[in-house]
Amino acid sequence: MSIEETKQKNGALNAVLWFIVVALIAAVAVLNSIYAEESLLYRVMGGLVLAIAAGFIAVQTTQGATFWHIAKGARTEVRRVVWPTRDERNKATLMVVAVVALMSVVLWGLDGLFGWLVGLLLG
Repeated sequence: MSIEETKQKNGALNAVLWFIVVALIAAVAVLNSIYAEESLLYRVMGGLVLAIAAGFIAVQTTQGATFWHIAKGARTEVRRVVWPTRDERNKATLMVVAVVALMSVVLWGLDGLFGWLVGLLLG
């Protein structure tokens, strides 16, 4: 089988799988309205089961597998991050608050100054 035939076969399979995913998601909305009289717990549990099935099927597609690979890589990168200690976090937060407060006062002063100058010019 050539590469083009494989791509066409995978493309057709992906299209079918995505159609199934969309049908499952639509089924959640339809079934939720049909069984509106049932307990919310049962409707949520049914919706979760269908959503998990849709997610599992979506990961079987080429795009879904790529997304899953990227998500696993992102998880690995988050584990590598050196998170600040509580003390560092608090100091940085206080520094941001202080700079914002200072800039607010500066901008308030400039606004008052420019307002006064415009008042002088326009009379």
